[in-house]
Amino acid sequence: SVWSPTTTLSPRCLRCVGVSLVPMAIVCILSNILLLLPELKIQFLLDGHVTREATWATGLWGSGFLMLCQLLYSCVCLLSAASCCLVSATGLSQGPLCLYNSSSGPTWGVPLQHSGYLFNMTLWSGVCLEPSLVVQWNVVLFSVMGGVSGLQTLLCGANVLNSLLGLILGQGLYHNKVVFTHNTKRLEVTVCCDLALYK
Repeated sequence: SVWSPTTTLSPRCLRCVGVSLVPMAIVCILSNILLLLPELKIQFLLDGHVTREATWATGLWGSGFLMLCQLLYSCVCLLSAASCCLVSATGLSQGPLCLYNSSSGPTWGVPLQHSGYLFNMTLWSGVCLEPSLVVQWNVVLFSVMGGVSGLQTLLCGANVLNSLLGLILGQGLYHNKVVFTHNTKRLEVTVCCDLALYK
C-alpha cells in the first residue's frame, strides 16, 4: 500500500487528543466544584451567595462531563469548551459575588464589577467581607478553568478538523493501487473509496 503521513499521524493524533482531554475535563470539574464551595463550605451555595458564572457550572457540563464523551460528540465538545472558556473569562472580569459594605450597610453583590480589580491587588482584600479570600479564590480557579477550557477548545478544533479530513479524504485515498490488465496492456488506477471513520 502507498504510505501517507496521514495514515500514521491521524490515529495517533486522535489518541493523543483523546487522552489529553480526559485529565483536562477532570481539572475543570474539580475547579467548578471548588468555585461552588468558597471556604469549602456548602452554606454559601445554599444561601445563593456564590458567583453567578460559577453556578452556571460550565466546568462541570461544558469542559467536564461532555468532554469525557468527546469521541462521540466532537463538535458539541468544541462548543461547550468554548462556552466554558468564555464564561470563565466573564466571571474573571466581573469579579466575585460577596458580602461588602455599601451605603446601606452590608450587602451581597458584585462590588468589583467595573473596578479593574484584576490590575489593582489592593482591592482583593479590602472590599469583600465574606467569603474570606473569595477574590483570590475566583481569580485562581476561573483562570485555571478558562486556561484549560481554552486549550480544550484548540484541541477539540484540531480533533474536529482531523475527523473532517478523514471523512472527506477517506481511508480509500491510502488504498490506491496500480493494476495492470494483461489483455489490453494498459495501466489502470483503481481508487477504493472507503469513507469510514478511523477506528
